[in-house]
Amino acid sequence: MFKIAAQGKTITCDQGENLRRVLINHKIDLHNGNSKIINCRGIGSCGTCSLEIEGLVYEANWKDKARRSFPPHSPEKNRRLACQTKVYGDLKLTKYDGFWGQGDKVVWNAKNTIFKDGV
Repeated sequence: MFKIAAQGKTITCDQGENLRRVLINHKIDLHNGNSKIINCRGIGSCGTCSLEIEGLVYEANWKDKARRSFPPHSPEKNRRLACQTKVYGDLKLTKYDGFWGQGDKVVWNAKNTIFKDGV
């Protein structure tokens, strides 16, 4: 079992589990604002589940790399799509603002919730 620190919570999951599913199952606010309603439901096309991840995860697949290479995302930012990420170790997560999580202001991190964007 691996530990995942996100939004002031510590949850656990098994090796190879999909990060998006784990976070949603533990009621972690993965999406900002209306992206909770308008998102691709995990197929990797929208990019709204982007997070900064510290820890061991499987290498980014082509969907993750491709989506993060298009605006408003930037491949220079240390982000991953939760829906395309498999867990392979303990993680610390940070969620940023913006519809796609592409911003620079922290919404929540491993330790606490910094602010909510009105939702």
